[in-house]
Amino acid sequence: MIRRRFHLVNVFADAPLSGSALCVFEDGSGLSEEEMQGLALQFNPSETTFLFPSKIASAKVRIFTPTFEMPFAGHPTLGSAHVVFAHLVSAHPVSPHSGSSPGERGVTLSPASSG
Repeated sequence: MIRRRFHLVNVFADAPLSGSALCVFEDGSGLSEEEMQGLALQFNPSETTFLFPSKIASAKVRIFTPTFEMPFAGHPTLGSAHVVFAHLVSAHPVSPHSGSSPGERGVTLSPASSG
């Protein structure tokens, strides 16, 4: 069994254990589509995302519900951007990029303005 780092995130939450639950895997590299779908079903939040390296963004994001892969969704993209910003890269706000195939989206972070 390969170990994978993941984060359980509450998107649009103003208190713990509220908002829209999301599971974000830091690195989906090496996982098959069937394995990603199985993990999404096992964790069973509304959506589970998997982050991948990207040449055009800070990360590429694939989004799965417990039963299918989604081409795009708002709260999984924002929650994934939070994980990228908080845990994977230094300071960088969110700009989604279309991926090279359906179901792949990238997230680029850039420094927030101080004004």
